[in-house]
Amino acid sequence: MKFLHIADIHLGCRRYNLDERVKDFARAWLDVLQTYALPNKVDFVLIAGDFFNARKVEPEAMNHAIAGLSLLREAGIPVVAIEGNHDQKDAVSDYSWMRSLSRWGYLKLLEPTHDEAGHLALVPWDEEAQTGSYIDIAGARIFGTHWYGTSANAAVPLLVEALRRAHGDGLFNILLLHTDVEGQLNRPNIPALSIERMKELRGLVDYLALGHTHKRFEIEGWAFNPGSLEAVSIDEYKEERGVYLVEVDDDAQVRAEHFRAYTQRPFQRLNFDVSGATDADAVHEGVMEVIRREARRHDQADEDALAPIIEINLRGHLGFKNSLLDIPRMREETKELTGALHVMVTNRSVPVEYAVAAGLDADASRQVRERRIVEDLIARDNRYRSRAHEMAALVLEAKQLALSDESPEKILDLIEQHIAPAAEGAGEQLAPADEPELAATATALHALERNALKAVTSDK
Repeated sequence: MKFLHIADIHLGCRRYNLDERVKDFARAWLDVLQTYALPNKVDFVLIAGDFFNARKVEPEAMNHAIAGLSLLREAGIPVVAIEGNHDQKDAVSDYSWMRSLSRWGYLKLLEPTHDEAGHLALVPWDEEAQTGSYIDIAGARIFGTHWYGTSANAAVPLLVEALRRAHGDGLFNILLLHTDVEGQLNRPNIPALSIERMKELRGLVDYLALGHTHKRFEIEGWAFNPGSLEAVSIDEYKEERGVYLVEVDDDAQVRAEHFRAYTQRPFQRLNFDVSGATDADAVHEGVMEVIRREARRHDQADEDALAPIIEINLRGHLGFKNSLLDIPRMREETKELTGALHVMVTNRSVPVEYAVAAGLDADASRQVRERRIVEDLIARDNRYRSRAHEMAALVLEAKQLALSDESPEKILDLIEQHIAPAAEGAGEQLAPADEPELAATATALHALERNALKAVTSDK
C-alpha cells in the first residue's frame, strides 16, 4: 500500500493582500500532486484538514482545488479528507464547500456522526450518498474526525469507544485528525491534545495522520504531521514543511518519507540594530548595507525562480522619534535592490525615552534592577552620561539618607558636592545653586521616601 499524506493546503490564502500569494498556494498544491502522487501511483491521497483557507471560498481558489482534484480523479486516485478549522461548515448550516466537493465526487469527506442514543458513531462510507465516517481502500480502513479545537482531549475517549466498535480487524487503520499537539506549538498557552491522551488511540490506529500545525513533526513512528505546503506567514519561514509519501508492507510496517522538493515561495527575515544611530539617515544607510550584504536576490534569468518576500526587523534603542524613520523609502529601495515580491519593515526598536533597564536579566535582584533603572534615566542627560554609573550611586545614596531621616541640608550638600565637579569637568559654567529650590526638592524627597517606607512597613 502506498499513499500521500498532506495537510494545510490553504487554497485561497491572500496573505499580505497579494494576488501572487493566492497563486503560490495553488502552485504548491498542483506541484505536489504532479511530483509525488501521480508518478508514484499512490493508492489514495489523505488531506488532514484546511484544504481551503476560509469557509467562504473565492472562485479562483475553487478553480485551483478542482484542477488538482481532477488530475487525481483522472488517474483513478481517490482523495480522502476531513475539514479543518479554516474550512469546516458553519455551526448553523449543514453546508460547506468540502461537503459539496464530496457530493460531486471529487473527494470523500469523512465525518463522525451520532447514534440514536446520542453517542459518537463511525459509520461506513455510502457511495450513493457520498457520505460516511470511514472508508476501506487498498487494505486500509480510513477514519475521519471533526475539528475539536480546545476540546480535543475530551473528544479522544469518545473516539476510542467509537473506534473499538468500527475497528477494521486485519486492515491497516488510519485516523485523520486536525489538532494542536502538546509540545509542538509556537504558542504554548493554547490548549493542545496531550501526548498521553493521544496515545490512547495507539492500540486502535496504525497511522495517525495529523494536520493543523504548520511544521513537520513525528511522534514515535506512528503519528505524523507533514506541515503546511506553503508558509502562511513569514513567521513560519524557518519551519520544515512538505508531504509524506508512505509505504506500508505486508507486515503493516510503515515507511514514511518526508519530501519538500516542490515550488515554494522563498522568505527571508533580516535584522538591524538601530542602537547608536545618530539620525534617520544613519539607520537607513545601515539597513541598506545589510540588504546589500545579506538579502536574497530574485534571479530573473530563471523563469521558474520566485521572487522572495523579505522582512526587515528594526531592533534596539532608537535615539530619536520613530516618526523620523522613512519606512516607505526603506521598502522601495530594498525592493529595487533585490527584486523582491514584497518587503515589510517591522519596527521593534524601543525609543530611547522608554529604554530603561532593557536587556536586564530577569533574575536580577531588586537592588541591581533599581540601580540600572536610575542609571539609564540619568544617561538621558548628556551632561551626566559619562558619569551615569557614579551619579546613580549618588541618587541611591541620597535615597538611603532620606530613608534614615537625615536632614534635607545634609542631602543637599551631598548632591552639590557631586554635581558641581561633574559640571565643571564637562566645561560648563556652573550657575549658583538655587538654594531654596534645591532645599525644597531635598525636603520633598525626604518626605516621599519616608511615607513610602511607612507604607511598605504597614503592608508587612
